[in-house]
Amino acid sequence: MIKENIVPDYVFESSWEVCNKVGGIYTVLSTRAKTLQKEFGDHLIFIGPDVWQGKENPLFIEDKSLYVNWLQYAKEKDELNIRIGRWNIPGKPVVFLIDFQPYYRIKNEIYTQAWIDFQVDSLHAYGDYDEASMFSYASARAVESFYRYCITAEEQVIYQAHEWMTGLGALYLQKNVPQIATIFTTHATSIGRSIAGNNKPLYDYLFAYNGDQMAEELNMQSKHSIEKQTAHHVDCFTTVSEITNNECKELLDKSADVVLMNGFEDDFVPKGIAYTNKRKKARKILLNVANTLLGTQLGDDTLILATSGRYEFKNKGIDVYLEAINRLGRDKNLKKNVLAFVNVPGWVGKPREDLMERLQSGKAYNTPLPGPFITHWLHNMSHDQVLDMLKYLGMSNAKDDKVKIIFVPCYLDGYDGILNMPYYDLVLGNDLSIYPSYYEPWGYTPLESIAFHVPTITTDLAGFGLWVNSLKGGYSQLEDGVKVIHRSDYNYSEVADVIKDTISDLSGYTPREVKIIRQRAEAIAEKALWKHFITYYYEAYDIALRNARKRLLSK
Repeated sequence: MIKENIVPDYVFESSWEVCNKVGGIYTVLSTRAKTLQKEFGDHLIFIGPDVWQGKENPLFIEDKSLYVNWLQYAKEKDELNIRIGRWNIPGKPVVFLIDFQPYYRIKNEIYTQAWIDFQVDSLHAYGDYDEASMFSYASARAVESFYRYCITAEEQVIYQAHEWMTGLGALYLQKNVPQIATIFTTHATSIGRSIAGNNKPLYDYLFAYNGDQMAEELNMQSKHSIEKQTAHHVDCFTTVSEITNNECKELLDKSADVVLMNGFEDDFVPKGIAYTNKRKKARKILLNVANTLLGTQLGDDTLILATSGRYEFKNKGIDVYLEAINRLGRDKNLKKNVLAFVNVPGWVGKPREDLMERLQSGKAYNTPLPGPFITHWLHNMSHDQVLDMLKYLGMSNAKDDKVKIIFVPCYLDGYDGILNMPYYDLVLGNDLSIYPSYYEPWGYTPLESIAFHVPTITTDLAGFGLWVNSLKGGYSQLEDGVKVIHRSDYNYSEVADVIKDTISDLSGYTPREVKIIRQRAEAIAEKALWKHFITYYYEAYDIALRNARKRLLSK
């Protein structure tokens, strides 16, 4: 007999990235919202930090008609400052933005109670720990107030907390509103990310690392403590990939109850003639910026490559990408000119005036601008890792070089002053995207790439890469639409060579072969749509609700 999942009546999701675009978690929540909303309607409620006070947040549409009576009650009785509205994303779900500032005055009492109840060590807190914890606590207080005012005893409620930043709130509800079933999702362990970011070998020695010991060594005790205690105490602990689940087992001493793989929506990917036109436009802009900066006449048969994402030089494999592009310049089998972009936001100052003037003139130029590697000036031009490595490698973007590389160190929001086109409109101008990640719990950037029919290279240290391999029953090749490279702690040079060879091979493919690869990339992306992956969430809801019932019965 097949067990039927228990489905909640209300789902609350708390994250620092609700209406606050920071990284990949924003993509997880914002693309999934519409799929969940079909089931729960306005009983799906997201909770985010009100960090835009006094400024207009383009992602938040305030709606003063929602929960008017409760809002008044929460303000007067519970001293909560909340703005209610809708998240400006597909589905426009309900959002509570929480003002957490008032809780700083009682933070020591909050931390003391968390220690007494759950042995959460906040003594070693620094940096963003206080800010995140006060938001987390305020979120839980808001849900507690809403529960007591708006929800009946028969209705079943889920509270899903994302990342260590929201752990304190999940634990608070576990104790103070035990009727609410709690889920904690870690998208990357704080210790795993820190080990990788500190240039320590993570994977070969994972079995030997002790999470608590490493937390002390890396000065991460408080973040690790809240993450570990939340993982152990909530009703359902989840993560986003098998590779991160291995970290959880070793560093948090707890494996996930469910792996919630990150899906995607393709409703904003243009179709048919609209796609063709957008791709042509993107390529035209990319080539025009390159030719204007470099004083070249690269044509439409140029192979356009790109990497993108957060500026984590080693973790995201930016170093390997640059190494591979440098080696490609000496490859005798390369059949086409190559234009490689590094679309990674750095400490950007302003767009280059000399480049802007050239672009606005509409003229063709045959001399490069000084510093022909970069589109925007940085505040730290002499201490930037990408520029430093290009200098170290001796890359010059000389006119007769078959391979050119350009660093675009700004957010591609459509208003950067040079490209002036949003990332999703530019990505489909690429022929290949490359993400040789060393530390990548999931990997949205390669998934986004194939959703736009652009084949991609990733590694088996990315959750996405492992998932693609699982579809193929072995290592996926570029002919399949996604090339997954084996990566370890020590095979940097080998990975760079595989990337170089793959690009070189692609330069010799016929248009028909390229078309087939692009179609296969799109077909893999279809398998990662939320309509397929959402089933794991219902499994997590069921586990959480059943465990919450057991908790209540045992009291």
